Amino acid sequence: MARPTSYKDDALGTTDQGGGLRTTGYPLDQAIAAAEAALVDHQFPDGHWCFELEGDCTITAEYILMMHFMGEIDPGLQERMVRYLRARRDPAHGGWPLYPGGPFDVSGSVKAYYALKLAGVDPEETPMAEAREAILAHGGAARSNVFTRFLLAQFGQIPWRGVPMVPAEIVLLPTWFPFHLSKVSYWARTVMVPLSILYTRRVRARNPQRLGVRELFTVPPERERRYFPVWSWPNRLILSIERTAARAEPLFPQRIRERAVHEAAHWFIERLNGEHGLGGIFPAMVYAYEALDHLGYGPDHPYRIRAGRALRNLVVERGDEAYCQPCLSPVWDTALACHALTEANGGTPPEEGSRGMDWLRPRQVEEGGDWTADNPDLAGGGWCFQYENPHYPDLDDTATVANLLHNGGDSEQEADRIRRAVDWVVGMQSRDGGFGAFNADNTYHYLNEIPFADHGALLDPPTSDVTARCVGLLGRVDHPEAGAALRGAVDFLQRAQEPEGPWFGRWGTNYVYGTWSVLEGLSQAGLDMNEAWIRQAVRWLKSVQRPDGGWGEENDTYFQPERARRAPRSTPFQTAWALLGLMAAGEARSPAVRAGVDYLLATQGADGGWEAPWFTAPGFPRVFHLKYHGYNKYFPLQALARYRNQTGGTPR
Repeated sequence: MARPTSYKDDALGTTDQGGGLRTTGYPLDQAIAAAEAALVDHQFPDGHWCFELEGDCTITAEYILMMHFMGEIDPGLQERMVRYLRARRDPAHGGWPLYPGGPFDVSGSVKAYYALKLAGVDPEETPMAEAREAILAHGGAARSNVFTRFLLAQFGQIPWRGVPMVPAEIVLLPTWFPFHLSKVSYWARTVMVPLSILYTRRVRARNPQRLGVRELFTVPPERERRYFPVWSWPNRLILSIERTAARAEPLFPQRIRERAVHEAAHWFIERLNGEHGLGGIFPAMVYAYEALDHLGYGPDHPYRIRAGRALRNLVVERGDEAYCQPCLSPVWDTALACHALTEANGGTPPEEGSRGMDWLRPRQVEEGGDWTADNPDLAGGGWCFQYENPHYPDLDDTATVANLLHNGGDSEQEADRIRRAVDWVVGMQSRDGGFGAFNADNTYHYLNEIPFADHGALLDPPTSDVTARCVGLLGRVDHPEAGAALRGAVDFLQRAQEPEGPWFGRWGTNYVYGTWSVLEGLSQAGLDMNEAWIRQAVRWLKSVQRPDGGWGEENDTYFQPERARRAPRSTPFQTAWALLGLMAAGEARSPAVRAGVDYLLATQGADGGWEAPWFTAPGFPRVFHLKYHGYNKYFPLQALARYRNQTGGTPR
């Protein structure tokens, strides 16, 4: 589609809304055309989209630390990452938060401080001194989370007794054992296996400058006795057992230990995933890269070369700054961009959407991945989140892509592709009727009590948002098992609804995201949107609309749900989520929707897009948060286009 030439010359022009924000006053049709053109501008020549996926500063700090661990320092890249870290320290509390405007985080601050010190920043300059004071005021580096303490142990800053056991023998455990790799989430197992080698061999960082951070401890690390927090009585019991086993570790048979290291190496090398990296996620990729080095794979070995490139592919360079993404999101971005363009084209994919769909089709995963451990007879059919990650397709992407392709044609080949996707989705349904992201029945909740799980995200249980996406697909297809699967999933959603009416969103912040996801899925499945429980959700969405007509929600709602009613600001994409949810429930002509559309029109930028700096998607709630840069590009477009399609009119 050619970029429109008329909208920038519209008589309404641009207006200054204060704070330097330039916004448009486009009429609805021109606003949609401008947004569509802005989205198409980001399409790659081969038809796909991949927007930046920005995490908090811990990932960038870990990249610097990895360079010093390996002794492979890129001075230019390191300096650009230093600028990025410096700019994101929060002077209000002295350290680094997990998202802009968030509270001080001791673990992230320890990593950022150490990375800057290794990169040559003077620890006595004022920002570093303030960060150090904040870390000490929060108990010091010993109060860091598990992953930060592992890093400190590798750099020789704390004794290995300061980290939980992750022995390589975990790969030898039978499936009936209380702990088994198949019992934890995909992201946990891809991290734990290479880490188990580093732990078992007590691998130390090269650390060419021999720099440490003893100044970040309130008690000398070798004398510290409180490395492990206790958060429940089951955790206290398991911790006592684990610490007893740790003391007995020197007695483990060496022959079995070496066999375990060999099996762990075989496990993760089989899943290295070429230049896309182990699991497609930064933490697993880093541990794999370091483990390959320890196992003797030299810098010129193909494994090392590809693993190093996978890490470098995550780096984003913007001007004189650089940061590292936690992973890449091309399938997710492409599917959602195509959905928005299809909506803007009245329900038929435009040429750009068709090219995006052509890019998606051959990326359907057909070979068996780790899901076959529990479903050995279940054939492939899903899509993954990244460019490639064939061991780990996910339900969220699969339902989103299959729903898109369902709109794209009725050829025999397309029907077969959708059938295989639905077969896989049905086969991955959990016994409670819900769907997790990557696993079925990953509900061994006692494992969240082990010392390694202080982040509380070791598992991948069914969630409302992923289940809702699957409901939307199952309700639209002609499939022999779709009806039963749909009934079970809808029952799950009814049980999961919060008392006030919303749903908790696992993969987006939070209740606005979850409630939109469920309302959209139920509508696509053809449910009666006037049922009482659905109207309760509609009333809740309207009740949290802000005075400016938009919607917003901060990450604090993951542990303070009542704050969903006290959002300090609206964002374009959260407003779009709420609008899409309300319109799915038949509210297109309501005053709430009209006000939300007005908000989007008033905040659209002169380039046709929207901007918002806020991080409103969780990697792990309360631990790791993300900003999907594409969300401001395609969700507002989809919401405005749906409003036009459903009303044929304009806002007030």
